[in-house]
Amino acid sequence: MVITDELVTYLEALGRIKLPEESRAKAQSDLQEILQYIDTLSELDTEGIEPMSHALPLTNVMREDEVAPSIPAEDVLANAPAQKDNYFLVPRSFD
Repeated sequence: MVITDELVTYLEALGRIKLPEESRAKAQSDLQEILQYIDTLSELDTEGIEPMSHALPLTNVMREDEVAPSIPAEDVLANAPAQKDNYFLVPRSFD
């Protein structure tokens, strides 16, 4: 694929940016180099290599979701400025 001036203009519109005229040629050249690098990567033999979602191994650092006793509703609502039917009563935000 060849990066044309029309494609750079299209990408500007997609990104909602306007490149200065002196930067357009550099951007076009940089994008072309990126595509050439990707073409080089596509030549690699990846047979038998499992796809990865990340370059580094990631593990879930969150704790297990365990059921635990809750604070009684009466204690939670003890300092509430207003309550109704075991819920916090708050001012309406719109009518």
